[in-house]
Amino acid sequence: MIKKLSIIITLVGTISLTSCAGHYGLTSNVNNHSTQVVLSKKNFKVINSVSGDASVTYIFGIGGLSKKALITEAKAEMLQNANLEGGAKAVINETVEIKGSSFPFFGRKLVTVSAQVIEFTE
Repeated sequence: MIKKLSIIITLVGTISLTSCAGHYGLTSNVNNHSTQVVLSKKNFKVINSVSGDASVTYIFGIGGLSKKALITEAKAEMLQNANLEGGAKAVINETVEIKGSSFPFFGRKLVTVSAQVIEFTE
């Protein structure tokens, strides 16, 4: 009886402490920009690397109703951190990373948008 009880406790403990996580980055150009700048000359310098995050939490699969699109929120925060006003600056090499993790009855999704800020010298 004690052996069965210890197996059940071990099994329940193992299941309750497990989780699952996934991560993928969107390195292809899924971001549609209407402006194109050709960086073939050495008329710019990289001045900063910036990022922005947005996350949502789900309990029993329900949640995130007060959030807009996570990539949009993360990108807006990244652009705010880029401080593009007051000069000839642009954001390049934009990357979107998405990480999802889940536990029993609980889940979380985190989106990170990162890029480099350049300033034109000419």
